[in-house]
Amino acid sequence: MKSIVITFLSTILAVILIPGIDSCRPSGNERLMTQIPYPSPIPDSTSLSFLRGIVSKDSLDFNAAFSPDGMSFYFTRSENGNLKIYVTHYDGQKWIDPIRPSSVESNYSEADPAFAPDGRLYFISNRPKNQSDSIPDYDIWFVTPLADGNWSTPENLQSVNSDSSEYYVSFTNNCNLYFSSSRMGGYGEEDIYVSKWMKNQYGSPENLGTAINSEKSEYDPFISPQEDFIVFTSSGREDSFGKGDLYCSKLNNEKQWLTAAHLGETFNTKTRDYCPYISPDSRYFFYCSARDVKWIDARILKLQMDKLFE
Repeated sequence: MKSIVITFLSTILAVILIPGIDSCRPSGNERLMTQIPYPSPIPDSTSLSFLRGIVSKDSLDFNAAFSPDGMSFYFTRSENGNLKIYVTHYDGQKWIDPIRPSSVESNYSEADPAFAPDGRLYFISNRPKNQSDSIPDYDIWFVTPLADGNWSTPENLQSVNSDSSEYYVSFTNNCNLYFSSSRMGGYGEEDIYVSKWMKNQYGSPENLGTAINSEKSEYDPFISPQEDFIVFTSSGREDSFGKGDLYCSKLNNEKQWLTAAHLGETFNTKTRDYCPYISPDSRYFFYCSARDVKWIDARILKLQMDKLFE
């Protein structure tokens, strides 16, 4: 279903060591996150559109990713038949009009920005891997911040990508990478996988199993930094309110995922609710609904999950 969503969005507006990856964890040179300058109005128990007129506009806007220093916010906008990543910066007084970051810009579609613990920016794109690549699928790519303030040339995450599409990256503190994929061998149309960071490389992706995945479609995983809970979208389940709903799961004492539960009407609507994300300071839960990026106090999410798994 995520593949259908990406294709629809584009239409209405179309284990090996990876060179350059030798450490996922921060080296000590990355800027430490300061207090994020959140805009007003601040949400509490009811979600609000985030940065109305800058991020959430009349267009189809989705994704949420703060930069490591908390002073930039990345998202995706559907535009002229393509998906394009945008970034808005805080100038010391206000969040300014968004621009396309040149680090990921191409003539193809890009979406799902996410920062790794070491400050690398990951995203998906349907750009070809090389000149002989003729498969029009989405792969995971990344760029590395350079000492001069620029970014490296985008690199393909070969150890994770397949001949099918991969979407929506999320990281744990220990660098494990969660994502969704429509690759062969899953339980449904798309499944959620984890690629574990071991010996300075990403290992072969592992399916999260039937507690999370089903014969339907599961995508857009957000994994907690401590890897103890997950929030994701699924389409077509019997308890779904709309085109796609938010679900969650926790790890039990045996480090097994509990059967995923529907997050209820606080977060789910008759439309599609997707792209979950928690701010780096754990204060706010972001997700996308009704063509906008939404945010709500993250304590509301925690309370709901505690009720579901008490």
